[in-house]
Amino acid sequence: MTEPAVRVVRSGAYGMAVAVALVSGIVAIGCAVYLGLPLRDPDGFLGPTYVRLPLIVTLMLAADVLPRALWRTRSATGLVQQVVVVARERWPWRRLLPVLIGLAAFYATYVSYRNLKHFLPLLRSDIVDDELAESDGWFTGDTAPAEFLHDVLGTGAAAHILSWVYLAFLMFVPASLALALVSRARSHEACWYVTALCLNWSLGTASYYLLPSRGPVYAQPELFWDLPQTGTSALQHSLLVSRWLVLEDPQGTDRIQSIAAFASLHVSIIFTAALIAQLTLRSVAVRAVLWAFFALTVTATIYFGWHYIVDDIAGLAIGGGSVLLAAWGTGRFRRPVAAAQDQDAAGADRPDPDPVPDRLRRRPETSPSAP
Repeated sequence: MTEPAVRVVRSGAYGMAVAVALVSGIVAIGCAVYLGLPLRDPDGFLGPTYVRLPLIVTLMLAADVLPRALWRTRSATGLVQQVVVVARERWPWRRLLPVLIGLAAFYATYVSYRNLKHFLPLLRSDIVDDELAESDGWFTGDTAPAEFLHDVLGTGAAAHILSWVYLAFLMFVPASLALALVSRARSHEACWYVTALCLNWSLGTASYYLLPSRGPVYAQPELFWDLPQTGTSALQHSLLVSRWLVLEDPQGTDRIQSIAAFASLHVSIIFTAALIAQLTLRSVAVRAVLWAFFALTVTATIYFGWHYIVDDIAGLAIGGGSVLLAAWGTGRFRRPVAAAQDQDAAGADRPDPDPVPDRLRRRPETSPSAP
């Protein structure tokens, strides 16, 4: 069976993502030098980012190559050889290089984002939680938005479901990034998505410094005492302890400060993913799942007190703006020309489906009535 043509994105298409990564890195290094603190690679529950991201991409590539290699061979001895053959066929350097560039740009931007977030209370000690809490009154009156959701949804099963949704973000970002990067038939969409993610991190960092805040759960903890113990509540406690340790002795702890409310990057990034999927994917089911995930994530950010309502609104603006800027930066507004170039590149990657020479083709006879 002949595979469909694969559009090969040029490595230069990641120019905006690389530029964002460089600027973010320079700013992070400058702040680290100013504060006399080292840059740190943020660890997750799956290990350091520099291990986690390449590992996920490698697993995705293996999922693409290994089944095809198994299909071609019937013996274990020839499997390794077939894996090498299939990998070279499906992932030559011209296709692998953009994947590596996109991954590196995302990694550099993300690490810079986490470090700049870590430096936030050391550079901006003033916080505006009181003003943001007052802004919630514009939407819900005298009742705090979190209290309203607790009354409507309850504090039992809803808390556990929304906690799972909120924490799913931690795996969604690296998994969706890897899936996009290894989707050979959607390399241009992957470039758009990766660039938009980098913009989300950088614009989100700027918003943290614009309006430094902690969030309702830390500014008004009594509003959340009735919630049960969940993975989210454990995470909130851990982040609070880390913040205390960093503020007490920035030089003497390896913990990373990760509390910042304005704007919500959970909202912005899930909105980015759902919006790009809406514009590029045909699957109604996938689009519906992403929009449902987005709606539940917005609810969870308010329910658990991570964010004020204006934080989520700002997250929407950052997500939408990132999608638009990334579309411009990756050439989505030049599709007629780019499409023709893509077809030329794809045509160069596959053999001529009709090997009959032009001189042997049967030419249509001219109609006598033709002018």
